[in-house]
Amino acid sequence: MTYETYAVEVAGVKRDLRLFEIKPGVKIAILNILGDTELVQAVSRELAPKLREYQPDALVTAEAKSIPLVYALSAEMNMMPYVVLRKSYKPYMGDALQSETLSITTGAPQTLYLDEKDRQLVKGKRVILVDDVISTGSTLQGMRLILGKAGANIVAETAIFTEGDRAAWSNIVALGHLPVWVE
Repeated sequence: MTYETYAVEVAGVKRDLRLFEIKPGVKIAILNILGDTELVQAVSRELAPKLREYQPDALVTAEAKSIPLVYALSAEMNMMPYVVLRKSYKPYMGDALQSETLSITTGAPQTLYLDEKDRQLVKGKRVILVDDVISTGSTLQGMRLILGKAGANIVAETAIFTEGDRAAWSNIVALGHLPVWVE
């Protein structure tokens, strides 16, 4: 079976991203970094120097596709602490903070949770929000809300790619931009 793809090159690595229709007449290129160690390592090596200038204390991402990226960035940035905001509550998370977001890929509301044990890692600290692709900004908004409740100071936001309205993402530290196809 042949799929429609969009070719990208980022941090010296080439990939053909499959196009998916997310709603009638609208397609996006899907970047799935899970299991793609070569790409994750390359983009982390390229992003880390750009992020160091913000002098962060911690990195924060939302579960799940960006976990390898935040881990690799942590390693590239001298084992900087990182926090993963979870998408489901587990009893061991204690008095977790929460916020709601709407995902472009699922089209459904999602709740993000900050584990009670991670609150001290971000309270009063300089944090960078990490995502694989920033499209509508809804996940970023959910992360901003929960970190605001936790008393964190967000100093930067980063992604491998931004997507969609380029003007909206001028403040994002990114390595590239993906178009949205509207028929």
